[in-house]
Amino acid sequence: MTFRAITPDVEETSEGDPREVVLANALAKGRAVAARRRKGTLVIAGDTEVALDGRVIGQPGFEGEAQWCLETLSGRSHEVLGALALIGPDRVDGEFTVRTGVESTRVTFGELGPELIDRYLASGEWRGRAGGYAVQGLGSALVTGVDGDVSNVIGLPIGLLLRLAPELAATSPQ
Repeated sequence: MTFRAITPDVEETSEGDPREVVLANALAKGRAVAARRRKGTLVIAGDTEVALDGRVIGQPGFEGEAQWCLETLSGRSHEVLGALALIGPDRVDGEFTVRTGVESTRVTFGELGPELIDRYLASGEWRGRAGGYAVQGLGSALVTGVDGDVSNVIGLPIGLLLRLAPELAATSPQ
């Protein structure tokens, strides 16, 4: 079995119900890759979003936005939503099979002082990260609690993946 990572060029949405947003983005990515794949290929596409007060926070585009994200999340709990869309490899009535799901994990930040925020921003780790942080790296210093699947916060909800494709649990990369 061969694994290959592809970053599709799709327009992601950020407006609307966070669960619908994350699922729509995962499906858009999956469909973009599925349209170009070889026959018999399983496409696993995902998206991760941070939601606070029912709204998507998104990925900060520049340091000032990252600072706003961290200040906004400081001392609060938020939801990390991870969606997966598995497309194929089989066809049913001419259409590829599609399996989807959304995982939710609650993350709590401690009170973040300006000095800690400045140090984290200087690390650059916030770039390309939903909510402007990475729990698996230096961002772990920002977090005081995780309720749910930490792999979802990292970016690939393994439990959800295995629920959608239990056959993958017995498969190991060659």
